[in-house]
Amino acid sequence: MTVLSNFVLVTGMTGAGRGTAAKGLEKLGYYVIDNLPAELLESAIEAIERSGELARLAIVVDARSGSFFGGLNDALQRLRERGTDPRVLYLEASDEVLVRRQEAARRPHPLSREGRLIDGFNRERDLLRRIRGRADIVIDTSNLNVHQLGQRIQAAFEDPESEGLRVSVVSFGFKYGLPIDADMVADMRFLPNPYWIDELRPMSGLDEPVRDYVRSQPRSTEFLDQYESLLEFLTDGFLHEDKRFLTVAIGCTGGRHRSVAMAEALGERLRGHGVRTQVIHRDLGRE
Repeated sequence: MTVLSNFVLVTGMTGAGRGTAAKGLEKLGYYVIDNLPAELLESAIEAIERSGELARLAIVVDARSGSFFGGLNDALQRLRERGTDPRVLYLEASDEVLVRRQEAARRPHPLSREGRLIDGFNRERDLLRRIRGRADIVIDTSNLNVHQLGQRIQAAFEDPESEGLRVSVVSFGFKYGLPIDADMVADMRFLPNPYWIDELRPMSGLDEPVRDYVRSQPRSTEFLDQYESLLEFLTDGFLHEDKRFLTVAIGCTGGRHRSVAMAEALGERLRGHGVRTQVIHRDLGRE
């Protein structure tokens, strides 16, 4: 019997983009089983491994089965004990965004019963709490469109055989809230703000004058040196725990100047060390 080596379990909140993630994995050559009841996970995997026909498998599970979903964590543990080690992808978004998406789709939440949409989302978060805690990669889709989510999926899973840590560096603005999928957060508000320089204000951290201004600050170099060393130190720890996806959030006031420039700089540093890195600017263009 062949043990699956490229197996992704997709789960997360209703409306957070599980379907879009499934389509993205399908494009990467994964055979996708959508909405599999959690209690059937082990038997499905056993049947697929006996056939030996699939190189890449993705299974989408959700919490609509209610109490049956509680056995998912135990099922995953049993699969790991016998050598099948899935990567768990968890998708989430803010309550405000999830409610808006569900209302736009004109569908009730499967767990809302006779109550409000938000009641359904609260029940769902409770059911998913344990699986989120053991997820290999968490993606906050609150500010992502379908194309951006597809890019995140591609960056994370297009080369499942590659070793080492994969890092997403996300710039953001504190005024819009912290990214809820961040493993580490760095605050760039200690740097001089280009916003207060008239000729730099209309630009962003992607423009050369702003980039050069931010990077020319002595504290920018100090930060990059120290943070780079910290990430190198943590890499061994993450890999030892078999966690291969890390999201680093770099913030400033509005997510336009300092955080963008520094996220790009950190991404360059990490790539220079051979770390597979993607840089995402969550709030660029919102002002």
